[in-house]
Amino acid sequence: MKAKIHPEYVEATVHCACGTEWQTKATKPQLRVEVCSQCHPYFTGEQRIVDTAGRVERFKRRYGMK
Repeated sequence: MKAKIHPEYVEATVHCACGTEWQTKATKPQLRVEVCSQCHPYFTGEQRIVDTAGRVERFKRRYGMK
């Protein structure tokens, strides 16, 4: 391998939007993520519908869903 072309790995703290933190190795000491395994619907088993400007209600009205 070539010398001095690889990034230096340091201990990093990952911060999730839900408040969970954990330690890992990365090229930056602080990482911020929006979802993690503690809050992602796939891992938690709960389904959340993020409604932007009433799109879900408009879809339900259009296709006659109640």
